[in-house]
Amino acid sequence: MTFLQWRRFNFFEKDLVKVPDLEKPFDFPKDYEISCCTAGRGQIIFGDFSGHMHFVDRQFHMHTFRAFELRTTHLYQLKQHNILVSIGEDEVGINPLVKVWNLDKLDKSGNPICTRLVRAIPGNKPTPVSCLSVHENLNYMAVGFADGSVVLFKGDVTRERHSKQKLLHQSPHPVTGMAFRQHGKNTMLYIGTMDTVLCFNISVKDKETSQILDYHGCNMKCSVLSDGSQDYQFILGRPDAVYFYQLEGRGAALAFEGEKLQLHWYRSYLVIISKEAKVVSQSAVDGQTREMNILTIYDIKNKFIAYSAPFPVVIDVVCEWGLLYVIAGDQQLYLLQEKDTQTKLDMLFKKNLYVLAISLAKCQQYDEHGLVDIFRQYGDHLYSKGDHEGAISQYIKTIGYLEPSYVIRKFLDAQRIHNLTLYLQALHTQGLATEDHTTLLLNCYTKLKDNSKLDEFIMTKSKEEVDFDVVTAIKVCRQAGFHNHALYLSEKFDQHHWYLKIQLEDIKDYANALQYIAKLDFYEAEAIMKAHGKILVNEIPEQTTELLKRLCTDYRPTDMPLVDASSLDGSAPSRVMQSKPDEFIHIFVNNSAKLREFLEHMIRVQANSSSLIYNTLIELYLQDGAHETDAGKKEIKEKKILEMLQNPEAGYAIDQALMLCQMNNFRPGILYLYEKDKLYQQILSYHMEHEEYTSIIDTCKKFGSEDPSLWVQALWYFAKTEDSHKTYLSEVLSQIDKKNLLSPLMVVETLAQNSTATLAVVKDYIIKRLKSENDVIAQDERLIKQYRDETTKMRQQIEELKSSAQIFQVSKCSACNHPLELPSIHFLCQHSYHQHCFESYAENDQECPACLSKNRKLMDTIKEQEQNRDLHERFHLQLENATDSFSVIADYFSYNVFNKITLISDPQPSSQEVKVQPLSSLPNLQLKSERLQQQQKR
Repeated sequence: MTFLQWRRFNFFEKDLVKVPDLEKPFDFPKDYEISCCTAGRGQIIFGDFSGHMHFVDRQFHMHTFRAFELRTTHLYQLKQHNILVSIGEDEVGINPLVKVWNLDKLDKSGNPICTRLVRAIPGNKPTPVSCLSVHENLNYMAVGFADGSVVLFKGDVTRERHSKQKLLHQSPHPVTGMAFRQHGKNTMLYIGTMDTVLCFNISVKDKETSQILDYHGCNMKCSVLSDGSQDYQFILGRPDAVYFYQLEGRGAALAFEGEKLQLHWYRSYLVIISKEAKVVSQSAVDGQTREMNILTIYDIKNKFIAYSAPFPVVIDVVCEWGLLYVIAGDQQLYLLQEKDTQTKLDMLFKKNLYVLAISLAKCQQYDEHGLVDIFRQYGDHLYSKGDHEGAISQYIKTIGYLEPSYVIRKFLDAQRIHNLTLYLQALHTQGLATEDHTTLLLNCYTKLKDNSKLDEFIMTKSKEEVDFDVVTAIKVCRQAGFHNHALYLSEKFDQHHWYLKIQLEDIKDYANALQYIAKLDFYEAEAIMKAHGKILVNEIPEQTTELLKRLCTDYRPTDMPLVDASSLDGSAPSRVMQSKPDEFIHIFVNNSAKLREFLEHMIRVQANSSSLIYNTLIELYLQDGAHETDAGKKEIKEKKILEMLQNPEAGYAIDQALMLCQMNNFRPGILYLYEKDKLYQQILSYHMEHEEYTSIIDTCKKFGSEDPSLWVQALWYFAKTEDSHKTYLSEVLSQIDKKNLLSPLMVVETLAQNSTATLAVVKDYIIKRLKSENDVIAQDERLIKQYRDETTKMRQQIEELKSSAQIFQVSKCSACNHPLELPSIHFLCQHSYHQHCFESYAENDQECPACLSKNRKLMDTIKEQEQNRDLHERFHLQLENATDSFSVIADYFSYNVFNKITLISDPQPSSQEVKVQPLSSLPNLQLKSERLQQQQKR
């Protein structure tokens, strides 16, 4: 490729250097003719043919001093050290000297101090120096000569005694260029002559090795070392082309035709000074005609010409302060300032050179946002031209910065769906896709019917490589009918819920779905069965019920080994995993037979199952028995129900079981549960409701000892029935009389409610009670006579005690039963004691120890009678005066005054009447007092 094929731009601005203080062009002194120059460390240094060196700072103030007596031929300013190496002559003839200057150290005149002076002679014969190069580490310096010799100085180049020189190379052709390059731990030296290019490895002392890179050399000043952007290649310029050399040999070549005068490297640009190939331009300056050279700046990486312009004969080109300075033969210093990146990009955008703009921006270390904007503009340009393939490739580069919707909207047309697919794939690859992007990409695949792409997107990626939202992909594949892909994703990424929804609702492969559930671990299988068990029970009840049995007993996934590996090494076995069967009852809503089988299995293997299990099973049994029409089978089923109710290990809830039996009118169960819960009143009421008279009597007989009020209930029931049941009434009255449950008056009042009941029904009961009352009265009369006689006798004794002396004739102690001895103590009750016995046994000195317990018991009885009499009278007084009688009765109930509560209920289900018969806490004493009053009246 010739440089004429490269695009030309004007990326630099040319101007004369002006002194800031004087606002006028910088002029070289007319008396000095520039021979060489260098730059670095904040200054530009010129050497002239009179031996002077001129230092120019950034303000373009010049400081001059004489470095050599005759001329200065070469200058080299190190970049990392403020050291200047110069070569010149102090004597007439060919006698070059090397002087090393420390620019940080100045003498009294302000001139740098020369730290080293050495003659530059390759051998015994003086030869002019052709080129100079110094390593930045100050340990190597190479001097090339016109006779083809190269002298290498090793050691500290700033000091004579620490440096040694060696003739490194000798050839018949002059050395035209040299450059050091550091390659790892090896130090390399490129050498260019008029006819060869060589590379020396000078790292090992006295074992330098060389390699010929090319048998074609270059002219003086036509070689330069590139920077890191071009991998530090040694560049040579020849009339036909520019050649690049690496350590291994010659590399690329660029056919830049024309005679090259100088090569320089500025940033990432190659600067070539050449003669005009066709026409020699002339410029009149001070009445003289000068030949014009062409300065061309090449961007090697991006392959374009950044600047090209004619200059008067160019002496040298240097770079400092980020600018390019051209020393021309007209004694003028020209400045070439590179335009800023945005300006260059704008120029390229106007010409639609987006590819070049992108490459340039990358070279200029443009930030990501700036590059993205270029990619977007380039994509918009290609899109407007109809190049959708090219546009989408540029838009892909904007992913992560440009909003994806900006691109997606452009390619929603069905004809551009392929391009949209590429963009969406790139979004997923970079992990920046959202659920909507995944949905759109999968829809694109389905629209294109590109199964291979869909397979590649879904089925060929490992879990680590997946770059999309799995759930979204499953939904889209399912909606589009790609069930196999959806199942693959669901199974691979453990999306069990979606896998089963597809199997059960779309494919309807219930068997495989159940097999899949059986492979899951316990917690996942439990959750899945709660969610989808109802469908499975309806479709494959047998297999589903078996899986539930395993899940609620000792569950193990089907793909788990039978022997747990943890138990082989002696560690504790794994915990048994089992679900609560209560949580799965609802899934059998449409299959009561399998529910019954499941529950029977659970109570068989787990007798301590919850009450819900037993209650549900009882309900199923009751419903099954209620719908059975065959009498024999019905009897068997009812027997089975009763056996479960009677099973002591059955953990059912009695209240709920009773309600179920009542709802299904299961008589044996109702009566058993009443009896089990000791609800004797309810048993009696049940028989009353069904007019089972014999059962009423049997119930009273069976449970009357525990609840005597059952007989009273029976009396009320029979009293209210219209039919006369003399036999049953007689039995009831007999028990009431025997247990003294009601007064005769209440019995008569109760039977008076029955219009059919005759006196003959209660005749025997009344006669018996009257006879009993007469016997009691006779007994009371005898007691009264006895008590009167005893009272009369007592009064006589009291009188005797008051009026006559008492003679104590007791001879033995009432405590120890030994003969009495003085001192002794005598009581009127005819008990006598030794004094020491009395003091041992007596609680006080006023009462006889032998009579103490009897007297106290009698006193307590009298006191209790007085209290009860007062309480009884106070109760009746409050009851007569109270506005709310019921509250008074309730208060006395709370004091536990009434010792018995008789509950009388109406056996009819429509109404129930409760009567409370208060009895005195001492009924016998009260009854006796009433009888005594009656006898006194008689």
